Amino acid sequence: MTLLDPLLYSFVFLGLFSPGPNVVMLTASGARFGFRRTLPHLFGVVIGVGITAGITGLGVGALVLANPALALALRVLAASWILYMAWSYFNATRRPASGAQDGGHPMTLLQAALFQWINPKVWAIAFAASAGYGAGMTPALEGLRLGLAFSSVNLGVCLFWTSAGALLTTLLRNPAHWRAFMRIMAGFLALSALMVFV
Repeated sequence: MTLLDPLLYSFVFLGLFSPGPNVVMLTASGARFGFRRTLPHLFGVVIGVGITAGITGLGVGALVLANPALALALRVLAASWILYMAWSYFNATRRPASGAQDGGHPMTLLQAALFQWINPKVWAIAFAASAGYGAGMTPALEGLRLGLAFSSVNLGVCLFWTSAGALLTTLLRNPAHWRAFMRIMAGFLALSALMVFV
């Protein structure tokens, strides 16, 4: 019963479904590149979030919190990457024709998985879940339990936001609407970079 704790799954869903870097990037990528081309990015997020959550159950998250220099370095790296992505979205002023390239490309599975290691929102949710919804298991089982909870819930969250982005392409045929959408996504992403330091 502790493996499928409904309170843990509800907490993880609420934490991951709310807007943050992954939600914004997957929605924008779905709109910009389509659902199918965004799948490697999507699966990278699912895998990376599961691994990040799993290692908090092993106690590795506590080491990061105990080392302020490492925590600051991760925050700076996360903010830099998020701002870089926001800039690329801001400059994506042309909607690619069906199946065409617009000079950009979606994140790869590896890039998306590695980004989770510096994604402050994922770390914060994983820390909170580890501290508040522990089941008193061994660290290895806690890590497995958290990793499975985060990955399984996040798969549905990522599918929803990527699909929403892909569906938006039909509403964004006008170049002005496309430009406005991408700049709004860039603004949300830039704001999430500022939240790294809060």
